[in-house]
Formats: sequence, structure tokens, C-alpha cells
Amino acid sequence: MRIAILNKYQDKVFRGAETFVHELSKRLSKKYEVDVISKNIYLRLLQKKYDVIVPTNGRFQAIFVRKIAWLSKAKVVTSGQSGMGWDDRINLYIFPDAFVALSSKALAWAKKVNPFVKSVYIPNGVDLSKFKNNKSKKQKENITVLCVGAATKQKRLDLVIKAVAKLEKVNLLIASGGGNLTSEIKKLGNKTLGERFEMVSVPFDKMPEIYSRADVLTLPSSPSEAFGNVLVEAMASGTPVVARDDLVRREIVGDAGLFTDPENTNEYAKTLKKALETDWKDKPRKQAEKFSWDSIAESYSELLKEIT
Repeated sequence: MRIAILNKYQDKVFRGAETFVHELSKRLSKKYEVDVISKNIYLRLLQKKYDVIVPTNGRFQAIFVRKIAWLSKAKVVTSGQSGMGWDDRINLYIFPDAFVALSSKALAWAKKVNPFVKSVYIPNGVDLSKFKNNKSKKQKENITVLCVGAATKQKRLDLVIKAVAKLEKVNLLIASGGGNLTSEIKKLGNKTLGERFEMVSVPFDKMPEIYSRADVLTLPSSPSEAFGNVLVEAMASGTPVVARDDLVRREIVGDAGLFTDPENTNEYAKTLKKALETDWKDKPRKQAEKFSWDSIAESYSELLKEIT
């Protein structure tokens, strides 16, 4: 089986979609011929006959891929990496051979948006061999809340800064991969938290070291976020999480963290404090094991065999 996975941002940035493409292609390559295409996308699709095409950038890319697939008789699989919004509506309206929802809530939504498309639930995952619990068992002097995400409007990094400001002797570390609000977030963090604030940008392969520094991982993103790979990466590293209270995050986190309304600063701060004071034992790691990329890739393999 020949598979093409398209992402014009691959190897340029490393966000959730790029992690998805990297981890899935690496595992599917053990069984099939897989090409990850980031340049001259449409030309390469026309030059080589693929059995399955997986567009990940949505909108016009999904529309063009559908047209090319009709000509080449390839199957199309779209994945809900963008969340329940217009990108994924278009991913469904082009009538792919299968649509992959990242949560049970997204699956129910997809079946309502286009009940004539085969929609299945397969979440994103985590590399359990890469992300491990490497925390020191010695008592740490510095208590650290970690937030991982680009400095964009959707990630709402300002909310975690305001919440941590209400906690005594707690540091905030933001690991950010850029974003148009980087300068604004740095200025707010330094002004509000002073020496208790640190903002870093590190390559993806260094992220296990960042998770090992954290006592709690928090993600205050807007409800539109489809999944939140950092949640499972943190849990695999033995770190509990504090996430917004919605059905998607509850499905991912289970009993390995707490839930809150990040827009309510006082509630957010109290939830972070409670998470820091709780003995989580091995709950985070056990929850993360439900999202192994190995088992998730196998689910994709079964889906691809079914539609072809």
C-alpha cells in the first residue's frame, strides 16, 4: 500500500499536527510505503500513484486532494487535527473515504455534520519510550507549573500567568514554539511574576527534559483545541495536569489531573494549588499508556486496510 501524508509545515515547526505526521508515518512505514510530502504537494501526487492520501492542512488542500483522488482513484482520509470548526467541516464536506475524530465528542459532532461519511474515533498519542518519568525523588526546592504552547490567542497563556501570580513560592515555566504574541506574553510574565517566570523555546527532542522540571502541567487553551498532545506527553513523564473542564479534556486526562475554568482566575489558581498538593502516585503514567502511538498506529492500519 502506498500512502501519502501531506503537511506543508512539516520540519518547519513542531506542533500537534507535525507530531501526528511524524509519529504515524514512522510506524506505518514498517508495513507500507509512506511518503511525507511538504513541498510541491499536488505535483507529487499526480506523479506517483498512491492508494491513500492523508491531507492535514485542511480547507483548500483538502479540496484539491479530493479532486486529485477522484482522478487517481486514491482513497482520502482526513483527520480532525484542527478541532470542531470550519477546517474540519470542510474535511467532512469533501466526502473523504474516512474521517478520523480525535475524541468521542468530535466523533458525535462529525456524524451530525456529515452522516454520509465514515467517521471513526482514533485519538492522538504519545511515544512512551521517549517520554518517561525521569523526575528526581529528592525534595525539590522550586515548585514549578509548566505550560507548553505557542504564544497565540488560542493558547491563552496570559491566563496561566494571572493564576500563578496568586500562588506563593510557585514558579511558572512556559515552553513556547513561537507565536505572534511572544513579546506580549514575555512582557506580561516578567512584569507579573518577576524572577518566578521563565519562557523558553526548545526543540521537540529536548521536551522530555522540560517535563522532568515540572510539578504540574497546565493547558488553558480555548475549547476549540482538538486534542492537546502536551497533556499525554506530560502524563507519560509522570506529571499530573490541570486542564479546562470539558468533555474532550476529561476523556484524555481521566483521573490523572484536575479540571477548571481557566477564565476564572481564582478558581484556576485554587485548582493548581490543589494539584500541587496532591500525591498522584503513578496515575499520570498509567493514563498516558492508553494513548501509545504504537496502538494508535495499529488502529490507523486497520482503518486503511478496511477502506482499501
